[in-house]
Amino acid sequence: MRPHGGGTELGGALFSPLIPTLLQGSSRGGLEFPKGLMLEATLPLEAIPEAILEAIPEAIPEAILEAIPEAIPKAIPAVIPAVLLQPLPAIPEARQSSAPGSAPSAAAPARCGKRGSKMQRSQTTARPDRYIPSRRALRMEVAKFLLSQEQDPALVSPTKKARQKAWAVRLNGFDVEEAKILSLSGKAPSPAAGFQNNVTALCGHEVMPGCGRRKGRYIPCAPEGVLDAPDIRDDYYLNLLDWSSQNLLALALDTTVYLWHHVSGEIINLMETEHVADYVSSVSWGNGGSCLAVGLSNGEVQLWDVERRKRVRTLSSHVSRVGCLSWNSYILSSGARSGCIQHHDVRVAQHQVATLAGHTREVCGLKWSPNGRFLASGGDDHVVNIWPSSQGGRGGFAPAQSFRQHQGAVKAVAWCPWQPSVLATGGGGGDKRIRLWNVSSGTCLGNIDARSQVCSIVWSTTYKELISGHGSAKNQLVIWKYPAMSKVTELQGHTARVLSMALSPDGETVASAAADETLRLWRCFAVDPIRKKEREKADIVQSSFIRQAIR
Repeated sequence: MRPHGGGTELGGALFSPLIPTLLQGSSRGGLEFPKGLMLEATLPLEAIPEAILEAIPEAIPEAILEAIPEAIPKAIPAVIPAVLLQPLPAIPEARQSSAPGSAPSAAAPARCGKRGSKMQRSQTTARPDRYIPSRRALRMEVAKFLLSQEQDPALVSPTKKARQKAWAVRLNGFDVEEAKILSLSGKAPSPAAGFQNNVTALCGHEVMPGCGRRKGRYIPCAPEGVLDAPDIRDDYYLNLLDWSSQNLLALALDTTVYLWHHVSGEIINLMETEHVADYVSSVSWGNGGSCLAVGLSNGEVQLWDVERRKRVRTLSSHVSRVGCLSWNSYILSSGARSGCIQHHDVRVAQHQVATLAGHTREVCGLKWSPNGRFLASGGDDHVVNIWPSSQGGRGGFAPAQSFRQHQGAVKAVAWCPWQPSVLATGGGGGDKRIRLWNVSSGTCLGNIDARSQVCSIVWSTTYKELISGHGSAKNQLVIWKYPAMSKVTELQGHTARVLSMALSPDGETVASAAADETLRLWRCFAVDPIRKKEREKADIVQSSFIRQAIR
C-alpha cells in the first residue's frame, strides 16, 4: 500500500500511518480518511499482518475493527479485510524493529484483542470427509494398452493367448484382459478413531429387523386369524386342542368341546359334561377325522361321532383324570394322573388290552410314531419312555428306551414325520430345553436351551423344521431349522403361555391355544405357489407312471 504523499517505507513498500486517522475518526463515531489519499495494493499479503501489528495497539475497540472493512475503498482487494480480522501470530524478535523515522512500537500480542480470542475458540480441527484418490495410483499404462486393444483387435490363437495371460499374471500380478480401463491400485485410508461422517449419519439408514429382504421364504409375523377361547383351563398338563384331517379344529373349554371348521367358519357345540364339577382334560382325533376321543377329569374316555353329533362309547378304566390321548389305528392310548398308560381296542367290548406302568407321576405327553412301532410318553417325573407296539417275550410291556436328562415335566412330545426314529421332547419351567433323540440307538441328537417353558412341539410336514410353543416371559412360538436347530424366527402375539398347538391337514397353518383365552392361527409353513405347482406336476407324473406299470 502506497499513499499519495509521504509515508513510511516497510519491506520495499510504503505504508501510510493509517491508524492515527482511524483513531480520530472513531472518536466521532465514524471513520474518515485524509483527502487525496490514494491506496494501491502493492504490499504483499504475507507482509500485511506484520505491518498491522506494528501500528495497531492491543486495546483497539471492537467497533473499529468491525468498521474497517466498510471504510476501506473498494480498490483494495476483498481479501485484505479478511486478513485484518484473522487472529495474528506472534512476531519474531528480529522483525519487531520499526522502519527508520517511525516511533518504536511495543511487542505485538499473540491475538488481536477480544475478537481474536473469540475466533480462536471457534476454530475446530479439520477432519477428512471423503477419500480423494491420487492419480499416481491409477494404472495409466494398463488403461492405454486396453484402449489400444479395443481400437485395434488382433486375432490371437488360443495357445498364444494363454501364454500372454500367464506372462501378464507373472509380470503385473493380475490378468490384464480382466482389468478395468481405469482402476485404483490402493484402498482408501481408514478414518481416525472416533471419526463420524456427518453426511453418512444424515443420509444413511439402518435396516430395521423385519423390514429388509430376507433369505428364504416369507413368514408372516402376525396371525392369520384370532378366535376367542373363553374359560380355557390354564393347566400345563392338559392337551386341549387337535386338528382333524377333515379340517375340523376341536377345542376344549372347561366343560364344553367346540368344533370349528377352518374353511367355512362354522362353529359346533359338540358336547358338555354331565356334571359341573367335571371338565374336559384332553381331546384327540381318530379314524380319519370322523371320531373324536374326549378325556375327562373323572377318568372317563368318551368316543363321539362327529357327523351324527352323538356319543358312541364310554371307556371307563382310569381312576384319575386323563390328560393325554393318542391313536394308533384302532388302538387308543390314554395317560392319566396316576402315571398309568392304557391301551384300548375300540373294536371289542373288552376294550382294555394293556396297561403300561413306567411313570411315577402324571403322564402329560403321549404320541405314537408315524409308522406305529413306538409310543412316546412324557411325565411329570421328568422321564421320557419309549414303548414298543408289541409285547415282550414275557408277555408284558417294558420301555425300550428311557431318557432321564430333562429337569422338568415333559409334556411336549413329537415325532419327526420323515424320520420315524427321531423324537423331539421339551421340558417344563424347571428344564426349558428341547432335546432330539434317536430312539433306535438311544442317543441324544441335539440339546437346545429354549430359555422358557416348552409347552408344545409340532413338526412341519412341508419344510424340515419344527415349531415350539413357550411360556413366560415372551409366550412366543419359535420355528427351528432341523437338524441344525438354528432359530428361524419368533412369532409373538399371545399375552399368556401357550398351552397346546396343532397343525392343519395341509401342513401350512399352526393353531395355538393359550392361557390368554385366545386361539391364534399362524400361516407359517405356507408353500411357495411355484413350488406347489411343481410338486403337483411331479405327483401327477408319478401317479401316471405307477398306473402304466400296473397295466
